[in-house]
Amino acid sequence: MITVNNLTKIYNGNTVLNINNLKIEKGESFGLVGNNGAGKTTFFRLILDLIKANSGEILSKDTIVAGKELWKQYTGSYLDEAFLIEFLTVEEYFNFVGKLHNMTKGDISEFLNKHADFFNDEILGQKKYIRDFSKGNQKKIGIIAAMLGNPEILILDEPFTNLDPSSQIRLKKILHDLKEEKSVTMLISSHDLMHVTEVCERIVVLEKGLIVNDLHTNENTLAQLESYFAV
Repeated sequence: MITVNNLTKIYNGNTVLNINNLKIEKGESFGLVGNNGAGKTTFFRLILDLIKANSGEILSKDTIVAGKELWKQYTGSYLDEAFLIEFLTVEEYFNFVGKLHNMTKGDISEFLNKHADFFNDEILGQKKYIRDFSKGNQKKIGIIAAMLGNPEILILDEPFTNLDPSSQIRLKKILHDLKEEKSVTMLISSHDLMHVTEVCERIVVLEKGLIVNDLHTNENTLAQLESYFAV
């Protein structure tokens, strides 16, 4: 589904990402972990063509991502608040995103109703602009908007940050169901090792822009990761 070849990104003479080869299969739930500055967000920004690589390429469905538009039709993503349109109400924003995917208002309402528990009566019908919501609720809005249109690829950067415990549990259930259905290729970065091992079948560890471990999750994976980062 996603193939990376000889990818590098350099800032001010420092190589912040250097991935020779990486392949993420269709339907795979792929976790990305690493300390601050490891290159996780840089990698996601390159996949989404938000920044340009210094060398190498990323392919989505065997087509180069950089400078192309086709991959956007089947890719949903949320990295940070910059993905939101803060001067819209929540309903206006969801309708805007839904229309991009040729969804009717009925389709959009049906999809949002499926995630009413995740919203916890704090999102819809509040008559508030997105900028007036808390960071946690902004994240909920962004995550669900990324899922609108049932994308084939879903990219989420630190989705559990700023969410309260109940919302984290509900989000894990949503992502776990997608993992079991194999209906979407998920790329999820997280500092929370427990959450990422619970929702991802494969985890890659980045350190200073390099892949230092590539694990298929099992009952020992969390302990392995904790041991690595404890050093």
